[in-house]
Amino acid sequence: MHIGIIGATGTIGSRIVTEALGRGHRVSAFSRDASAITDRRENLSWASVDVLDPAGVAAVLPGLDVLISGFQPGNAAKDFADTVRRSIADPTVYATAARSLLKALDSHPRTRLIVIGGAGSLEIEPGVVRADHDELLHAALDELGLPREYAAAVRGHREALDVLRLSNRLWTYFSPAERIGPGERTGRFRIGGDQVVLDADGLSRISAEDAAVALVDEAELPRFVQRRFTVGY
Repeated sequence: MHIGIIGATGTIGSRIVTEALGRGHRVSAFSRDASAITDRRENLSWASVDVLDPAGVAAVLPGLDVLISGFQPGNAAKDFADTVRRSIADPTVYATAARSLLKALDSHPRTRLIVIGGAGSLEIEPGVVRADHDELLHAALDELGLPREYAAAVRGHREALDVLRLSNRLWTYFSPAERIGPGERTGRFRIGGDQVVLDADGLSRISAEDAAVALVDEAELPRFVQRRFTVGY
């Protein structure tokens, strides 16, 4: 397959690149400024793309089977605090990015789109979503060490999902586990839909490496077209 990855230098994006290349796929990796990137692995090419520019995104779509977007404002892998600040300052940016991606697909409707979003819109019990309840959301943010103001960004991610749900394009939305970061590639995890997946200790967690496995699995064998899915141990 030919897989495009927006945010390819990020924590999850960089691992998707490695996972896809390891399975023999061709990868077009996109970053805001790819001019200084020296990664020259086989079957990998780099280009600069602004996810908020629909025409620019449309220009890189020819030949792609799947476009995976790991867009975040700033570069969380290099400066997480800056991404948090930017997300709080403009929580609408995630919905704006979703609209831009869908607009780009107008000219390439057969290209599949996978958007990496947030976990706050998952049900933590039947009918209960953290993003709907300040108390539950603030408690989760406190536990993760994030400022409570980040609640606006959590809801911004949900707005992006709502944008996708109104589209007839071949989209998939991926909500990672609540706790995600660099770790081990085990290839062993559970898959869910709109409900959070908890481990034996009641935690929602996944490594970025295993998130990449799940995303490339979905790229290869689509199970959640026009749907959301999540993963966890």
